[in-house]
Amino acid sequence: MNVTSLPFIVLATVFALLVIGLCLSGVRRFNLRRALGTVDASICTAGNSWQMGVCRYQDKDLEWFRLASVSVRPKHTFRRSSLVLLGRRKPTESELPKVQPDSVIVELRHEGQEVLLAMRFDAYTGLSSWLEAGPVIGVGTWR
Repeated sequence: MNVTSLPFIVLATVFALLVIGLCLSGVRRFNLRRALGTVDASICTAGNSWQMGVCRYQDKDLEWFRLASVSVRPKHTFRRSSLVLLGRRKPTESELPKVQPDSVIVELRHEGQEVLLAMRFDAYTGLSSWLEAGPVIGVGTWR
């Protein structure tokens, strides 16, 4: 191997790893979105910046996954029994460039912490129905 081929090999390896990472991310996103109970939703917790992702409804949890990640584990998990729906609103002028077009900001409280989700209105109606359809606190097996 001569010295002139070494940079080419390094660049080809980096490019191949980048392509593999993008493919894995795409496959992960496809698998997340094809499952029932998933919606596109950006999140903002504790005054941090907005992050794009996917929410997935489970029996007892609402899970949020980062969009640009290869991890199979959710970044945030919110217990259904601890989630309180505070309301919805339109995005402010400063939030408009950071969230999806035609989205509403859903204000939630989870164990005393405010959580903001940006999602389409039809996804919001699904979230509010999912929260309202849960068992009454103190009845059943929630706590």
